[in-house]
Amino acid sequence: MQRFVDAYLDRLLIEKGLSDNTLEAYRADLTAYADFLARSGIAKPDEVRSHHILAFITTLREKGSGARTARRKLVSIRGFHKHLFLTGGAKTNPASNIEGMKVPLNLPEVLTVAEMVQVLEQPDTTTDIGIRDRAMMEISYAAGLRVSELVGLRMEDLNKEAGLLRVTGKGSRQRLAPMGQEALLWAERYLREVRPRLIKQVLNPYLFPGRGGKGHITRQAFWQKVCRYALMAGLPRIHPHTFRHSFATHLLEGGADLRSVQILLGHVNIVTTQIYTHVSRQHLREVHRKFHPRG
Repeated sequence: MQRFVDAYLDRLLIEKGLSDNTLEAYRADLTAYADFLARSGIAKPDEVRSHHILAFITTLREKGSGARTARRKLVSIRGFHKHLFLTGGAKTNPASNIEGMKVPLNLPEVLTVAEMVQVLEQPDTTTDIGIRDRAMMEISYAAGLRVSELVGLRMEDLNKEAGLLRVTGKGSRQRLAPMGQEALLWAERYLREVRPRLIKQVLNPYLFPGRGGKGHITRQAFWQKVCRYALMAGLPRIHPHTFRHSFATHLLEGGADLRSVQILLGHVNIVTTQIYTHVSRQHLREVHRKFHPRG
């Protein structure tokens, strides 16, 4: 089965242009699936039946996998078997009658505007690292960036005159993201006062260089810094995408329409963006409870 999996992954890489992270997720899902089938004595796609797929998903859940993880693996498996059927690699599609699993809605973790300001103000801006961290967090929140998008920004992606960022998101799709005045001010200060010292005369195309001025700062390093600043602000440990979730929620609470937020986040499907309306409804219910005479 593994050779069929490898051929499918090659097709995704060439035809779909998926990001490295997405492709690795598919690889992990389908390799685990192929291993399960091998242990079950199944070596060819035409030997797979629907009950084998369901047994794999059931085994995952019994081992502690969450509903969202199991659903993602099922999506990978359905795509794999559909590909085999359409390309002649299998005579039947055993996943065609397996419906997608419904996953309980997990609302994203968000900060209030006041809490966000608290976190943003934590870096010691009398130091080079503090100025850099402040610039990174301001840009992350102002533009609603994924952590991978933030650390991957290049110098050429920043248009200071227009106050825009060119962001490369999932599937190498690009979008333009407004920065806002506050983020732009910190970006300009960082570029003027700090970055020349951080790169140490090394030619580096990235906006936020890594150790020794080489490459870019890692996602893990940025996340660790954000968590530390959140603790300094008296807040619990937060998720790497908390800034992005807060960005979307604050826009909707401020009156932005869902379609505009979808474009700013770089979501292909507006259904992905709609989760934030649930957060905003919570906010509206809280406002009603506090201020309505019958709340």
